[in-house]
Amino acid sequence: MDINVIKQIILRQQEVVRDVKLLRRNFDFEESMNYVLVGIRRAGKSYLLYQYVQQLLLGGHRVDEILFINFEDERISDITKDELHLVIDAYREMFHHKPYVFLDEIQNVDGWEHFARRLADEKYHVMITGSNAKMLSREIASTLGGRYMLKEVLPFAFAEYLKYKGIEMTEHWEESPMRADVVRMSQEYLYGGGLAESFDLRNKQDWHQALYERILLADIVVRNKIRNDRSLRLLVRKLAESVMQPSSIKRLQGVIQSDGTKITRETINEYLDYLHASYLTFSIQNYTDSLSERNTIQKHYFYDNGILNLFILQPETKLLENIVALTLYKKYGDRLMYYNKNVELDFYVPSEGKIVQVSYSLADISTRQREIAAIQKCVSFLRPKTIQIVTMNEEMQVKNEEMQIEVVPLCKWLLEFRG
Repeated sequence: MDINVIKQIILRQQEVVRDVKLLRRNFDFEESMNYVLVGIRRAGKSYLLYQYVQQLLLGGHRVDEILFINFEDERISDITKDELHLVIDAYREMFHHKPYVFLDEIQNVDGWEHFARRLADEKYHVMITGSNAKMLSREIASTLGGRYMLKEVLPFAFAEYLKYKGIEMTEHWEESPMRADVVRMSQEYLYGGGLAESFDLRNKQDWHQALYERILLADIVVRNKIRNDRSLRLLVRKLAESVMQPSSIKRLQGVIQSDGTKITRETINEYLDYLHASYLTFSIQNYTDSLSERNTIQKHYFYDNGILNLFILQPETKLLENIVALTLYKKYGDRLMYYNKNVELDFYVPSEGKIVQVSYSLADISTRQREIAAIQKCVSFLRPKTIQIVTMNEEMQVKNEEMQIEVVPLCKWLLEFRG
């Protein structure tokens, strides 16, 4: 590895981080802490590093105190863990400061965590990003030894999307002309997802397709040495098509094999782990299942609606449930479940006593009666504190002696979660 190339990268990145234009996100970083930020590609992890750098500059620090390296730069794409020390050596040959160190997309350097641990032990202030959930694993956390705070960075919440689009919410937005813009933008957000680089594009589909291919090939196929990606691609498509339904490993195996592709249940489990690790998909468990069943029968969702939208026709209902699932998952993590025993509830958060159903419209009387009846069957033994039905546009209250259901349009419901 040529140390002069690393010097060029450091100097160029000092210009970039100083001048880049940002939409500030609601992340508060403590200057005394080191961080590892992990999430789906293009979720804005690098921009959070830029945001922190600019926070330092506003606080009186000099730009030449910044050591920022993007490990997806092709000039250093083959760097090994034994060469990582050259990053510090290159900086020291140019500057006499002890730098703030920013290591962007370092996950492809096997053993990076040992270098990160040493930097922390030597009292460097370090921030790291990566696109693989394995960076949050117990093994890596153990190596880092409590010297870093681990945080997930996920796609923009709807409130952040509105801010990006220049909509400043007011207390009485529902009674103002602003409401029409909020409703329209909730539909844009539903179809296009929350990855900011796509927000201003005319052809979002091509951008999402390219991102999907990048995640699939670079983060899954190459990283995990998958020889034939056909069955993996088929699994992704089947997960998208069944995004609202619980799927067992056995069922997924049967669906894939019906297409003429031989695959074992063990391989499907491995592929699901890879999809989760790359932040392409996540899963939630059934509250009523046994512990063994919870790992084999799950509902699977996508981290971004724009990617999900690549795979489905007449997507409205599935996109609506997926965006609700993602929004709840961002808030509740593994505490989010579904309920399926004689009756199905889309989402249930036991620790909060919260039930959330999703129905594109309740205008049809039979649909409304079916949704309310499903909830009614569970109220006496679940004793929920909050019951909501998220629709596309409708709003009402349903009350009786046993329960109160809040029917909420998507735009209003999403604004309960500020990101």
